[in-house]
Amino acid sequence: MPDFSYESELREQGYKTICGVDEAGRGPLAGPVCAAAVILPYSCVIEGLNDSKKLSGKKRELLYDIIIKKAVSFSIAYGALEEIEKYNILNATYIAMNRAINGLSVKADFALIDGNRAPKDIRIPCETIVKGDMKSASIAAASILAKVTRDRLLLEYDEKYPEYGFKNHKGYGTKEHYESIKKFGVCDVHRLSFLKNVIK
Repeated sequence: MPDFSYESELREQGYKTICGVDEAGRGPLAGPVCAAAVILPYSCVIEGLNDSKKLSGKKRELLYDIIIKKAVSFSIAYGALEEIEKYNILNATYIAMNRAINGLSVKADFALIDGNRAPKDIRIPCETIVKGDMKSASIAAASILAKVTRDRLLLEYDEKYPEYGFKNHKGYGTKEHYESIKKFGVCDVHRLSFLKNVIK
């Protein structure tokens, strides 16, 4: 379970305001990529906090509300569909992460980032942690905010484009999703660069 071990080590080095950063939506065929940055009170206890992928949708929604109430500061940002198509998904993810970090109302002096690559142009010191959402409480909190925010957006897409079943697969490349694309074509929230082998 994620805890404050990484944050504790950084506090011993003199850092005071540490944010966790994670993204949701790098792999789907539709919609933007979403990133969140979260600063939690030191050693804040949030029961059930974990990697968002290991939680049910209902549990994520409950934890989302708790996190935004307890956080010292949080910020959620997107790498837009147009940015994914123009710069590629990795660079769009960096854009979203930097926007989230820079959008914090309380400025962080260090960022713990899920994964093995830090965003380009990040303005503060940082450390990347592979599977960080399973290790750092701050990153786990960010993973939940990013996942819930993006899932809510996909539910809005489902209302606009019910034929694609976005509420079921949240834009990921399931059999249902591919079949609906073949039947109805693409819509304006699809990532065309992800569908080159599907669209003939």
